[in-house]
Amino acid sequence: MKLVDAQDFATQVAKLALSTYRGPCPDQAARNAINCIADTIAVALAGAQEPCVTLLGSAAGVAGSSGDCLVWGTTRKTTALDAALLNATASHALDYDDICAVFGGHHSAPLVAPLLAVAQERTCTGDEVLRAYVTGVEVTVRLSRALNPEHYAKGWHPTSTLGVFGVAAALGCLLGLDESRLATALSIAASMAAGIKANFGSMVKPLHVGLCARSGLLAARLAQAGYDAGVDTFEDKQGFFEVYNGRGKYTAALALEPRDGSLEIAGSSVGIKQFPCCGSTHAAVTAALQLRGGRSLREDQIARIRILPNGNRLAHTNKPQPRTALEGKFSVQYVVARALLSGSVRLDHFSEAAIQAPEIQRLLPRIDASPHPDMPLTGDRLWGAEVIVHLASGEVLSCRLEDLPCRDGNYPMTDDELWEKFQDCAGAALPRDKVMALFKTIHGLPDLPDAGAISRLMAA
Repeated sequence: MKLVDAQDFATQVAKLALSTYRGPCPDQAARNAINCIADTIAVALAGAQEPCVTLLGSAAGVAGSSGDCLVWGTTRKTTALDAALLNATASHALDYDDICAVFGGHHSAPLVAPLLAVAQERTCTGDEVLRAYVTGVEVTVRLSRALNPEHYAKGWHPTSTLGVFGVAAALGCLLGLDESRLATALSIAASMAAGIKANFGSMVKPLHVGLCARSGLLAARLAQAGYDAGVDTFEDKQGFFEVYNGRGKYTAALALEPRDGSLEIAGSSVGIKQFPCCGSTHAAVTAALQLRGGRSLREDQIARIRILPNGNRLAHTNKPQPRTALEGKFSVQYVVARALLSGSVRLDHFSEAAIQAPEIQRLLPRIDASPHPDMPLTGDRLWGAEVIVHLASGEVLSCRLEDLPCRDGNYPMTDDELWEKFQDCAGAALPRDKVMALFKTIHGLPDLPDAGAISRLMAA
């Protein structure tokens, strides 16, 4: 691998991160970043009392720790590391957080919690937090360009395996690390990258994000304290690239390509979830809703359903008989059935009762899901799906969407839709007047003198 100026890869990524943090943040990038940060906070508040969060707090002994950083949606305060662990896990607890199609993961959930924890601890401005967030996304998504689709297909959960580098870069910049220390933080993070897709549909998936947030922050703090690390942590024959992807399965230079000034957070592949389920199911859900149109469908009117997602989307969403609410979020069969029968897919559709509803259980055996025969498995348009519904009357309804990861830059959510989701989620933990104050404060982030004010508004 040829490296610019013969520097090791970690140093080059550190240079890129510092340049991003110190450089201009165009209006579109700032708007997208603020919307993503607001969305992450809202879904974290909605997920704060999920068992994957409360059990984690108990098992980790967080209830007995003390510090300056709020556990969101509660009155409890703890250390920055523990707050990052719990709040980032809550951010992904409902699988309702934003995604980036190029990345193949959730770019904000690992970042927002540790950034706001440190902001509470050391009084950072909103502009500093915003720039650090943008930097974290830049590093995370650029690394995914070097490693995907092989990294994702291999079974890694890139939200955590690549997100940890974004967190280390973002927190390193916020903590004031120089280029050398920041490169060390990235090298430390390389030994903390973890998360396998076999655990999708269980509490461990959101735990991936919490551990990623904590690890990235810890890596930055260790580097700040003077820890050392290997020099060629990425490109060594036993380094990150070879171990996690394999020889010939990555192109490191793609992470370092010069850009025209555009930032990853402003890209069209960054989007916010309209439905509280795995992003790989969203094209199929949208297709089901579109073919349903304004009509009402009953289970006994449906003879058979074929779901044909892009092959990249199916391996982790092919769950014909989900048993739990979490499994339901990763069952393309369930979410399509729910969309067709209910005309929507909402938070309250992911309870045990909703999953086990008799009409759903009767319909599931009539659903077949298989990879689409002519949708590409490589390239930039990997988030399509086709849904075909055969009615008992003989009528056939169908809808095909070529590429729809979520409400991305090509199909953005409106301001009203963003507010509706925010209040629906944040309202699970906070009264309405506090929800509005929180929303306004986040949207004033660039001019906020103390970003810790955001966390203080999240106390229950």
